[in-house]
Amino acid sequence: MIKINDTLSIAPDEVSERFIHAGGPGGQNVNKVATAVQLRFDARRSPSLPVRVRRRLMDIAGSRQTKDGVIIITARSHRTQEANLSTARKRLAQMIQQVLQPPKRRRKTRPTRGSKERRLKGKAQRSETKKGRGKIDY
Repeated sequence: MIKINDTLSIAPDEVSERFIHAGGPGGQNVNKVATAVQLRFDARRSPSLPVRVRRRLMDIAGSRQTKDGVIIITARSHRTQEANLSTARKRLAQMIQQVLQPPKRRRKTRPTRGSKERRLKGKAQRSETKKGRGKIDY
């Protein structure tokens, strides 16, 4: 069971893990043991997640998502399968926790008079600097 928060958790049968060969530290062990983990979670068909959470999760998943809505998380930073599996599960939980927090609404703002003046002053100074690089008439 992957616990997301007090009210939400994902059943173990919704997540599949596959161990693959990983590069990096480990010496000869890297060539012999598949320590990296590839965690797959079918977000589109998950009964554990509410519809709005599923949609937002698929929006933020980006390149970690397949066309079928399966989110793939790969963890290979540790030397053991257990540590990599734990890391992958934590990353999935963090991703879902991020989705559960509603995004802050953007307030429209306008530039202040002072900021406009500073911007124009900077542009004028830059213009003068560049004019000074021109040809010199004798």
